Formats: sequence, C-alpha cells, structure tokens
Amino acid sequence: MPSPHADPSLSPKPAADAAVAPGDAAVWDDPAEVARYTRWVEDTDGRRLGDSAFVIDGMYCAACSVTIEQALTAVPGVLQAEVNPGSRRARVRWDPAQVAASALAAAVAGAGYRAYPALSLEAEQARHRERRSALWRLFVAGFCMMQVMMYAVPTYYAAPGDMSPDILRLLQWASWLLSVPVLLFAAGPFLRGAWRDLCAGRIGMDVPVALGIVVTFVASTGATFDPGGVFGAEVYFDSLTMFVFFLLCGRYLELQARGRAAGALERLLQRLPESVERLADDGSAEMVPVSRLAVGDRLRVRPGQAIPADGRLCEGEAQVDEALLTGESHPLLRRVGERLVAGSFNLSSPVVMVVERLGADTRYGQIVSMMERAASERPALARQVDRYAGVFLWAVLLAAAAAALAWWFIDPQRSLWVAVAVLIVTCPCALSLATPSALLSAAGALARRGMLVQKLQALEALAQARLFVFDKTGTLTEDRLAVARVELQPGWRRDDALRHAKALADVSLHPVARAVALEAQDAPRVSLALLRELPGQGLQGEDMQGRCWRLGSAAHACPGAELAESEGPQAWLSVDFAPVARFCLEESLRPDARAALAQLRADGVELMLLSGDRPQAAARVAAMLGIEACQAGATPEDKLRAVTAAQARGLRVAMVGDGLNDAPVLARADVSIAMGQGAPLARAQADLTLLSGRLTDLVAARRLALRTLAVIRQNLAWAAAYNAVCVPLALVGWMPAWLAGLGMACSSLFVVLNASRLSRAPAARPQAAGLSALPVGLKPE
Repeated sequence: MPSPHADPSLSPKPAADAAVAPGDAAVWDDPAEVARYTRWVEDTDGRRLGDSAFVIDGMYCAACSVTIEQALTAVPGVLQAEVNPGSRRARVRWDPAQVAASALAAAVAGAGYRAYPALSLEAEQARHRERRSALWRLFVAGFCMMQVMMYAVPTYYAAPGDMSPDILRLLQWASWLLSVPVLLFAAGPFLRGAWRDLCAGRIGMDVPVALGIVVTFVASTGATFDPGGVFGAEVYFDSLTMFVFFLLCGRYLELQARGRAAGALERLLQRLPESVERLADDGSAEMVPVSRLAVGDRLRVRPGQAIPADGRLCEGEAQVDEALLTGESHPLLRRVGERLVAGSFNLSSPVVMVVERLGADTRYGQIVSMMERAASERPALARQVDRYAGVFLWAVLLAAAAAALAWWFIDPQRSLWVAVAVLIVTCPCALSLATPSALLSAAGALARRGMLVQKLQALEALAQARLFVFDKTGTLTEDRLAVARVELQPGWRRDDALRHAKALADVSLHPVARAVALEAQDAPRVSLALLRELPGQGLQGEDMQGRCWRLGSAAHACPGAELAESEGPQAWLSVDFAPVARFCLEESLRPDARAALAQLRADGVELMLLSGDRPQAAARVAAMLGIEACQAGATPEDKLRAVTAAQARGLRVAMVGDGLNDAPVLARADVSIAMGQGAPLARAQADLTLLSGRLTDLVAARRLALRTLAVIRQNLAWAAAYNAVCVPLALVGWMPAWLAGLGMACSSLFVVLNASRLSRAPAARPQAAGLSALPVGLKPE
C-alpha cells in the first residue's frame, strides 16, 4: 500500500531515458505521485528503498513478463523485479538514490510495453482502451472473414469451366483487399509483439504466429498478382482471416476470464475513495484527496462511501460492511468510540470519524501490500514451465523448417502451407498459461473467503502439507478469556459480586478484566471512586461507604489470606481485603475448531499442538480437539526445532500461528498461515493470512489448493495432448492453417476457462463477529 506521504529525503532523480517524455517524467517523479504507487521500506543495511506496483499494458504471455523483468533488472538501482503474466502486474524494489521512478517506466517502454501506476486512473483507462480495442479488432477480423469466405466459397464448388479466369482473379483481388485491414489492424498485436521480440534478439510466442500470418499473406498475394509463379495459383486469404479471427476470439475471451479471476483482488485494491470530506475546527467542510489526509483529521463519511483510513467514530453510529477485509458477510454496528477500518463501507447513516492511521499503517494498507505482492509474484512452477516454453519455441521453428523442406520434395505447392500450419498449431500459449491462470483464480476465490494468499507458490505447498502444526492461544482458542464459573464466599450474593466486579473491570483493557466485564455486563451499575489500575496486579476503587474493593490476583485482592488453589487463570474480588468471589477463567475454543481439525484428520493430515502455555492448559485443549502430539511450554526455539525435526522425517509442514513468537517458525515451515488478528510480524512472515479467523476456511483453502494442483495438471496434460495430436496432423498436411488457428485459440481458451472454475468456489457464510469481537490488550501465550 503506498504511503500517503513521500519522504522528502528520497526525492527521485530526474529520468535520463528518452523513452519517457519530459512531461510524463515530471508526473512519475513528483513525490506526491510516487507516494500513490510506492511503499517505502527499510533494507537490512538501513537504506530506504521504494517498493512500487505497476500495471503493464501490452503484455499477453509469459515471455512478455520475462522480457519486462530483464529490462527492469538491467536498470542500475533496481534490486528486484517480478512480473506476473496472469495479473499483468509488476512489483519493483528500487533505490531512489540511484534511479528515478520515471526511469523504471522508461525501461518498460524501452522493452516495448507501457507501465502505469497501480490503482491509478491511467491504469483503469488503459484496461478500458484495451478491451475496446480488442472488440474493434475482433469486429474487423470477423466482418472481413465473412466477406472473404463469401468470395472463396464459389471457387471451392465451381467445376472446371464454370468460372472464367477474369472472374476468378476478381474474387481473389477482392479477398486480398479485405485481408489488408485484417493484416494491418486486426493482427497488429501479433505483428508488433513479434517485431519487438526480434528486435530484442529473442523468440517469443508471437513470433511463430506472426510468421505464419505474414507468410500466408505474402504467398497468397504472390499467387493473386502472379498466378502460376513461385507461389503457385492457390490463395489462402480465407484461412488467413479465419485464423486471425479465431486467435482474437481466444484472446478476448481469455482477457475476460482473467478479469473475472482477478476480480476479488481488483475490488479489494480499489476500495478507498479518491477524495473525502474533511471537517475544519469551525465546522466547515472541504473535499480533499485521501493522499493529503493527516492523523487527527476529522472526516465525515456518508452512506455508501468507503472508510478512507483507520480511526475512531466520534459522532453518530452506522452499519459497516467489512466483508473483504475480514470475511464477515454481515454488517457490523459501530458506535461512538469504536474503531473504523479503512476499506470498509458505511451502509446506513452519516458519521464523523477521527483519523488514527493512514496508508501503509492501516490494516487495509497491510492487506493491499500482501495482495500486490501475490499478484506480481511469478511462482517457481510457472517459471519452470516458461523455461520449457522458450525451448519449445525454438523446436517449433525447427519443426516448421523441417516440414517445409520435407514437403518441398513431396509436393512443393503444399510445402509452404504445411510449414505455416506447424508454426501456428504449436504455439505454446496454453502451456505458459496453465499454471498462473489456475493460481490466480484460486487466490481470487480465497480472497472472497477472507484468506489472503501472499505467495502464490504457497498453494502448492499447502496442498502437499501432511503435518499441520497449530499454536494454541489465539489460533485454536479465542484470543480472549471467558469466565468458566463464579465461586462466591459465604454470605455474598452473585448480583452484589458481579456489579462491584463490573465497576472495576470496566476501566481496564486487560484480557482478565475484559472477561469479568463481559460476564457481568447485565449486572446493575454501581459507583466506585478513586478507580485505578495497578499494572501486573489488578484494580481497586472505593464505594460510598469508603470500603476498598479490589479485583485481580490473590496477592493483590486478598494479601495474607489462605485461599484454595485452582487450576487455570483466575481473578479474586475482595472488599477491605476480605475475599468476596473468585472468577475462574478459561480459554474458549474457536467455535469451528473441532469441526476444522476433524475435517483435516479425515483428509489424512497429521496434527500437532505447539504452545508456550502451561502444560495443563495445552493438554486440556489438545484433549478437547483430539490432538495426540502436544508440546507445551515451548519457546520460539523449541517450536523451530520441532518443525525442523518433522521436516527431517520427510513431512511437508504447515504452521498456523498468530503470536510474535510464532514468526521464526512461520518462516521455517513449508507453508505458513497467520491469523488475521495476530501480530504484524507473524502476518509479514506468513504465506497466507486468515483474515476471517475461521479455521474451517483453512480446510477449504487446503481443499481448494488440492483442486488447483489438479487443474494445473489438467491444463498441462491438455497442452501436451493437444500438441501430441495436432503437430503430427500438421506435419502430414492434414491440418490447414485456419484449423490450426482454431486449435491454438481453443487450446489457450480451454486452459483459462478450466482455471476459472476455481474462482467460482463459494464464498464463506461466517457466523462469528468481525473486528468488533477482537479483544484489545495483552493476551496470554
């Protein structure tokens, strides 16, 4: 998530590359604009680096992403660049002391593409232009194809002598004339992509396609204007126009399918408003850009508007939709003093809020950063496939040349067309799309359930995990305590104890006090004076009679008294140091913990509990959930050793945790899942973040990951089978160019549509509360 305030000390240097116009460079390098698409981070050696997100225009395949990565990493000062061909997003880490932001855009432009800042109006306009242009190209190709077919059909059915040579020439000239706009306009993306690749000295996926188009057009043109010459008398304008039309159909449908698959990501990344109503001290209001807000500003948020920053409600109350942030599908009521979260929507009435956190510091900013990283990452499996695709392209060109040479001795007039069919039918677009399209579709489906995928390759590891290791507090149990029972001392009534305990507990945010306050929430209110909290001990106050009431540990509430021992956390209530009641506390299991772990066991997964809590508490939770392997009192080092030992036994380990001390083991596990309410460091180390807090969503994520691997295998198998069947047909001359184009388009389309089935995974129907249910303060571990 871009920081709302650029660091003045990091003003980028002016761009020196002429590929970006001076006006564009000024916009790219303006500190306020840089802040919109860049998050400033600190390197291990203390350097402050830019982490920028871009949308790439003009990229159609995996080879394009490799080209852009190479162009960016060649720029001095660029430390890392990742480009995802599925989402068309790039993530670049760069040193502003060595390179300007405009130089990054210039590098992309120099490679033949166009970069736009992520979440910008320019990027949105570029997507609209691309969609509109694709429709126009499809229309031109379709219209011209039908006209050319109308002129070609009579030549197929005319018997010798039925058509005079001048009529035949006229039909061929008309077909040529209609094929020109198809070549120059409709097929423009393929020709430009091939020229760009050849100028860069590489072979991309557009090269064999463009070569087939150009060869077909040139040979047919020669046959039209010089019948019986080098190219013979047969023309194939119908095959050419049909081929281009089928390719454009496949590309347009693929574009639409990609858009649907990445829909959850786009909706999440574009939730903040462009401007917001800020209130002055005199009550007047002005509309200001979100990037100009500061901590402490008072904002009015009207119904239907998104909350622009994290803050607290200071006037009014409203129903708030936090579905894409927490997975909570039901609106939540927010009252004065309660928190509002950036990216959520006000559904009911106007409210006034005070800004507490902005930009990257907000929960929304952290989520956006995670999603941007996932959207720009190219998994290792996809990179491996891309390497094979590059080798395959050279094999395609050699196969086409060999086919042309062989057919030159068999039937010279068919030699050229067999080579064209081989070029077209073997283009490995489906092979390169097989993996990223499936992973992005799965990530979008999980985002709708409230589970963020920070690393796409984690889905493969999640599917292969055979041991799930859980932290206890805040993961399997609620990260708050609950009162199990209230034990009264002789002579005291429950109502008296609860109302005095409530008066004390209401002034503290400690988990024990919150649990007592929740238990006594319906008790009548009583007034106590001189209320204060003694850190590490408890609370105290005086009633109207001057008696001292205390709530807390036994040593604080009843010093010197001999009290019965009790397992588990507890709090004592006393008056003038005489015990009144004991509140026995317990950690309550998450509502879906039993069901989730039972489903994991049913799926053949081993379970382990690693907790830093007391052995009795950990053993009780393990027994309740049926976990046989349990290690209590575990330090971060102990947890790390346990996971390492499991990996040494050949097990793929998934670690689920939320505490600060879980960060090292989350980093060591094969796949790590952090609870969305946990420590920021734990979320930063995790591969996936469970924003919803529902463990059943973890089960659903694992099953979807298994489906994703199955879909990837299906896509790769389809791509391999398609080539195994169609290449021999093209080599023996049984597949004309138009049919090869149809096969190639259908192959790529099948891969994308098959992957899009993953994005239709049902969204969750949560029952638990959203952020309002989260406790504030310390939690036991």
